[in-house]
Amino acid sequence: MTFSLAANVSATDADGGMVLLDEHTGRYWALNTTGATVLRVLLDGGTPEQAVEGLCRTHPSASARIPADVAALMRSLEDAEVVVS
Repeated sequence: MTFSLAANVSATDADGGMVLLDEHTGRYWALNTTGATVLRVLLDGGTPEQAVEGLCRTHPSASARIPADVAALMRSLEDAEVVVS
């Protein structure tokens, strides 16, 4: 499954994170470094599982909660119609 930003959403890097703007509604989302890393993996053709694996390698002490956090982020972005699959 591939992911992309919705047609009306633009992304800008910001202080290691990312800001997403829905140009139709004016709503925006600020992603921290970890959230931006997940989204970049997905937009580059990776899977949520690959994002989890990468984060577990770089943050082994948090590996128990990373899968749930990535899933929650994906649900939030899909529910807000920021990304499409």
